[in-house]
Amino acid sequence: MAYFYFDFKDLDKQHCCNLLPSLLIQLSAQPCPCCNILSQLHSAYDNGRQMPSDSVMMQCLKDMFMIPNQGPVYIILDALDECPNLSGIPSPHEQVLRLVKELIELRLTYLHICVTSRPEFDIRTTLGPLALHRVSLHDQSGQKKDIVDYVNAVVYSDSETMMKRW
Repeated sequence: MAYFYFDFKDLDKQHCCNLLPSLLIQLSAQPCPCCNILSQLHSAYDNGRQMPSDSVMMQCLKDMFMIPNQGPVYIILDALDECPNLSGIPSPHEQVLRLVKELIELRLTYLHICVTSRPEFDIRTTLGPLALHRVSLHDQSGQKKDIVDYVNAVVYSDSETMMKRW
C-alpha cells in the first residue's frame, strides 16, 4: 500500500515530482522484489546524487507493478483537488491526472487506486470514465450535518480558549 496526501499548505505535497518518489519508496519498503527495482534506479542515478525524471520514475513504478505473482497493491491519493491547477504546460494538476490515468490504463487486476477529491470538473472528466466504482459524498445530507456539528462543537465548546486564536 502507498498513500499520498496533496496538501495545499505544503508545496512539496502538490506535485507529481514528489508523488512519484513517495510511491516508489513506500512500495519498495514492503518485502518484495520492488526493493531491487528501486535499488537499481538509485544506482543508475549516481547513488541518489542525481534525480531521475518523472518519466523514468513512472517507468520504475510500472516495472514494480509488472513483477509476476503480485499480491494486491493499493494506492491512495487523497485530496487530488488540492494539487494546483496553475497555468503552465502542463500544470501540476494535469501532470498528476495524467499519471493516475496512465496507472488506471495499465488495467492490472491487483492494482487498486483510490482517489479522493472534491468534484472538480477536470477531475471528473478525466477519471470519471475510468472509474470502476464511484462514491460521492458531495451534497450528501449526512456529510453536511457532520460539518455543521463539528463547527458547532468547536464554536460552542470551550469557545473562550479555542476561538481566541481567531
